[in-house]
Formats: sequence, C-alpha cells, structure tokens
Amino acid sequence: MIDDPIELKIESQPVESDQQEGYLRPEVLLEAPTANSANFERMLVKLEREIGYTFRNSDLLRRALTHRSFANEQSDPRPMHNEALEFLGDAVLEFLISAWLLELFPTHNEGTLSKMRAYAVSALNLQKHASRLSIGNYLLINRGEEKTGGRTKTALQVDAYEALIAAIYLDGGIDCARDFVMREFVTTFAEIDPEDLTSMDYKTALQEKLQSDGLPTPQYAIVESLGPDHRRVFQIELRVSGYCLATGEGTTIKGAHQAAARAALLNLDQNMTRLKEIQEMAQSRNDAAPIEDRPEAVPIEDGTLPDEPA
Repeated sequence: MIDDPIELKIESQPVESDQQEGYLRPEVLLEAPTANSANFERMLVKLEREIGYTFRNSDLLRRALTHRSFANEQSDPRPMHNEALEFLGDAVLEFLISAWLLELFPTHNEGTLSKMRAYAVSALNLQKHASRLSIGNYLLINRGEEKTGGRTKTALQVDAYEALIAAIYLDGGIDCARDFVMREFVTTFAEIDPEDLTSMDYKTALQEKLQSDGLPTPQYAIVESLGPDHRRVFQIELRVSGYCLATGEGTTIKGAHQAAARAALLNLDQNMTRLKEIQEMAQSRNDAAPIEDRPEAVPIEDGTLPDEPA
C-alpha cells in the first residue's frame, strides 16, 4: 500500500463520452483489448476519468481487469488475474458499506442493517454499477469467453468491479477507496427507501430473468428438514427444466426459497448455456411426440411445487 498522498480526480463537469448505450463506439474497439496495446492504454485512461481516480501503479488496474482465462493463455511472464483482488475488494466493500450504513442509519437494528448491506453488495446491485462504468468493455478475456459473451456476464463484471475497489485500496489507501465507494453508492441509499432495501425479492428477480431468456418458471422443493420444531432448518432445491440450478437453506421455507434464488442468480451466467440446451432437448422431444402423448402443462404459481408446504 502507498502511504504518500495521491491526486484524486473528480470530474465536476460532464466528460465527453465515447459510450453509446452503455458500450464503447465500434471505432474505439477496432482492436480487441490486449494488456500492452496502445488502444488498451487509451481505454485505461478513459476508465480512470470515469471512476474519478488516477492510478500511480497502473499494473493494479490492469490486474483488476484481467480474467483468469486471459492470464492462463499468456506466455511468460504470465500476468496475474483478478481473483485475489476480487477477494480483497469484496471485504473492503463490505467494511466500507457497513461503516457508512451505521453512520447514515444509527437507529436501525443489526438485522435491518445486515439486510441493507446485503442488498448494497448483492451481485444484482453491483452489476448495475459495473454496467454503468461499462466494465465489460475493459475486460481482458480469452477468445473462448469472448465467443460466449463473457463481457456481458454478471459474474465477470461483478468480480472485476470488486477487484477495481481492491486495486484503488492498494494503490491509494482506505480513504481513496472510501471516496470511490461513496461516489458510486450515494444514489443507492438516496433513492431507495430503507424499508425497500430489506425486502429484496430474489425469487421474483430470478423468475423475471429466466422468462426474459425464454426459460420456464423455476421449481422449488424441500429436500430435507433438520432440527427440532422450534429451530427447524429447511433445505431447498431449485430446479429449472429438471436441472438443479441451486440449493438454499433457511429457518423458514420462504427464507430458504430466497437463499436458493439468490444463489441461482449469482451462478446464472455460468449455467445459462446448459439450461438452454436442456430446454431445447425437451422441446424437441415434445415436438416429436404424437399430440395425444404430449404432457399437459401443469401451472405452478410463484415458482413453487403444487404439493409444497406453505
């Protein structure tokens, strides 16, 4: 960590943007980003303007944007990827958000503050911030990830965003990281009522996401119930087209559903290709069957199985 004071650049006037609908114009991306290309260097300067921070050690910024797939394909010296930075950035962000929430809402209890923090650092919320900065455009990924839409994957964007926070922390210290986080998250807490933050509905978010991708409603089933009646823990399995997408547990069925849906959202990008393959195979089998042998659709309300306990 560098202890010397550094210069913080905060744009007070709108900066002429190379962005169009959240993505860089095609002429800016004439060459794919590579770690040492002149084009990538120009992109890093633009990103520094966007985040309001200039790195002393630009290698930290490069590392924050380097995915494992890219690093593993490079010859010696192999660049470091961003996974360790993501690990640190996650912790730094949780600490800063926790301290800030306590300052903003000193009368709220621990449970409420925890739920508010969970919303703030959720993949769904972080992806919004990453998308606003067009983080996906700056990622160093290999051709395989490029072909499968790696730049738009929530997991890759969120990991890079958290790695960016860690890079700022290592380059400029906790105060610089705090300044960045406060600039980024001020609207999160200014525009959303605290009561709304405590009721994040992952089930609805997951169902809407699946429907937008042409996939069926998720189904939830209790696979195990542990502990005495007064301290019961429910384990839930979440399936889409018969494929187990995630599991979750909670002291209530509703809470376990939310935990499973949250886990599914976090890993949805990695599972999307498989889900669509399963859906296509099921559709092909159904189309090939005689009409009288085709299964009738069974309506499932709110993503729950008909025989599931309330």
